[in-house]
Amino acid sequence: MAAKSAKARTAARKQRDKWKAKRWFTIRAPRLPHNFKVIGETLAETPENVIGRIYEITQNELDGDFTRMHVKLRFRVNETLSQDALTEFIGHEVQRDHFRRQIRRNRGKVDLVVDVVTEDGYFVRYKMVMISSRRIKSSQATSMRNAATDLLYTRAASTTWLKIQEALLDGTLENEVKDVCAPIHKVRTVLIHKSELRQSGVVFDDGPTLDEIHAQEARDKAAAKEEVVDAEAADVLAAAEAGEAISELVDDDAETSTDEPTEASPKEEVPAEEDNSGNLDYESMTVAELKTLLKEAGKPVSGKKAELIERLKE
Repeated sequence: MAAKSAKARTAARKQRDKWKAKRWFTIRAPRLPHNFKVIGETLAETPENVIGRIYEITQNELDGDFTRMHVKLRFRVNETLSQDALTEFIGHEVQRDHFRRQIRRNRGKVDLVVDVVTEDGYFVRYKMVMISSRRIKSSQATSMRNAATDLLYTRAASTTWLKIQEALLDGTLENEVKDVCAPIHKVRTVLIHKSELRQSGVVFDDGPTLDEIHAQEARDKAAAKEEVVDAEAADVLAAAEAGEAISELVDDDAETSTDEPTEASPKEEVPAEEDNSGNLDYESMTVAELKTLLKEAGKPVSGKKAELIERLKE
């Protein structure tokens, strides 16, 4: 294999590192109804590269509803402002494992796909399934499809995209379909397992602006930092108070031991016991006591206990 020429090596060194040119963009949920909530981050070289990217997040992560952990929401970036990538909601999808658990042997299942247009001009497609505890006749299935389709047409035509989106994600729309189909056949579960935004409509500018959201996030961050500092100061103060209490306790113990000497105190004068003959019992005395007696007698205090006793007996 031939070695690279000097020109090729020079060109390779001059090649621009694309990763160094990329920067992070903050992905934010739509203005309504999520108030530009941060839902993720993405890496891109230019803002134009971010437009059109699709970001998925579970409903539990977005609104904290643990009963909707199986629902996956989809957002598409349609605008960039500085380091922020603004998105629009383009639909949802129920995870397959949850969807499959709803279907069992000998249960009736009616599939339905409906395209509706909302009051503000959004074109949306719904894919749903109606499940019963027993098999459904074909005539009943047709009647259930017609009833559900009429309900969705009427509901969408008199409701904005935001309202019908809210009814979709909290389960209200599924319950309405279940109620309208109940007189035809008993329905166990209605599951709108997928929705797709096919075309956007009129966009409303209500709600806080992005600058107001940035200011609020800065205030929240400063407040959280102050809480951390206050908590650390409280911990330090508590530790200092605990240290003072311990030192006071130690001082009280020291004063007690100074004012009221105990039997073990070396400065306490313990009277020597006397035997029946009136002589002092040197054997029961300590070395310190024997040395004290020797000092009073003007005798040497060095030596072992036996020598001290002999010296005192002289």
